[in-house]
Amino acid sequence: MNKKLVPKVGVIVGSKSDLPTIEKVEQQLKDFGINYELTIASAHRTPEKVKKFAQEAEKKYDLIIAAAGMAAALPGVVAAHTTLPVIGLPIHSPALSGHDALFSIVQMPPGVPVATVAIDGAKNAAILAAQILALKYPNLKLRLKKFKRALRK
Repeated sequence: MNKKLVPKVGVIVGSKSDLPTIEKVEQQLKDFGINYELTIASAHRTPEKVKKFAQEAEKKYDLIIAAAGMAAALPGVVAAHTTLPVIGLPIHSPALSGHDALFSIVQMPPGVPVATVAIDGAKNAAILAAQILALKYPNLKLRLKKFKRALRK
């Protein structure tokens, strides 16, 4: 748990090629005043780094957004090693238009839940993170209400 009264999200992506999508997550988190830290680690290429990230996450973050394309094992592997909420962000890939990533993330076994947003749903991943964090951070709830009001205009 954070000692400060500012929420912090761990954002982990499977590859540098995922960074253009993650920019939308970063911008939305900034707009809400949520701190974040970005890590690049692959569930397939650097599994020990992913495991360490997940196991140490509770000391640093309130929540995790894990983004990956193709086989997209990253969100599930992270969720298997932490009790923090994990939001899975499937990223579009040319071969199957991101459906492979979506199905990999959404079809988790019992006991390893991953909240899932749409393919390339980066902005919604950040908004969902803010909604979860608002349960603990009252000032964030006020920012969300303002954001939702602005959507109606």
